[in-house]
Amino acid sequence: MPFILLILTSCASETFDDTYRKKILSTNGLVALWDFKENEGEPRRSAGKGDYPLTEQDGTLPRVNEGPISGYSTMFGNKAFLSLPNSETKELNIYGQQQGITLMAWVKWKEGTGFVGGMWNEYQDGGKRQYGLFVSLPYYNGENQVCGHISSSGKATPPFPYSIDYSASKDTVKKNQWQCVAFTYDGNNIKSYLNGKFEVREPELIKNTKGFKGYPNGLVVSKNPYYFPDGMGNNGSDFTVGAVLLKSGMGNFFQGQIGGLAVFNRTLTDTEIANLSQ
Repeated sequence: MPFILLILTSCASETFDDTYRKKILSTNGLVALWDFKENEGEPRRSAGKGDYPLTEQDGTLPRVNEGPISGYSTMFGNKAFLSLPNSETKELNIYGQQQGITLMAWVKWKEGTGFVGGMWNEYQDGGKRQYGLFVSLPYYNGENQVCGHISSSGKATPPFPYSIDYSASKDTVKKNQWQCVAFTYDGNNIKSYLNGKFEVREPELIKNTKGFKGYPNGLVVSKNPYYFPDGMGNNGSDFTVGAVLLKSGMGNFFQGQIGGLAVFNRTLTDTEIANLSQ
């Protein structure tokens, strides 16, 4: 009689311990948490204050059976991205002079400048920037670092050609490893965190700022925290994940996996960030 060996397998969602996800969902101020458990071709749905389905644009995005929140993640890198129209952003449209905000994401980053998520449009109508989480913005001292970007006007920062108003973590993001990247804003300071840790950067000369009106020797500031008392504007951007609109079209494509993205409508404390990053 032949011997038959049966190997039973189960999908990640059936075996994954969702204690971590529940901890995030129970945190005060959560607007939306995406855990990226959906299949390629399906909207990525959120939990929290409402359902904010992110739909695929310019292609489809594969699901990977690996991730810290649900056991799954979405693979980015083929120039496809996720989007929610501005008219449907509702409570994701966070803005105001003293309004706080926190974005956290769980990523396995490969390389390059990558937009993780937020309401950030650098070109339409002169710019509709509002808030955005990036990995690696090298032009103004954020290479390979966690960068939290805030804008009041939606446009470039005078007198410079681009928006300079972002914090950048002191430590660099490691490639091809799961890490938690985050930033907070409290109406005065933007702070970037890597794996739950905030580290102060001493004032430094910011690259590409010499020779501009009022800055003959360049701008010297701290990148973490980055002082920005102007608040967030209500500037009309879509909410996107994995790319932003540039003059040349969609760009700053994230390369790698995103396994979780959370948006809070308040400034989480250092302790809260540390606890949620574990």
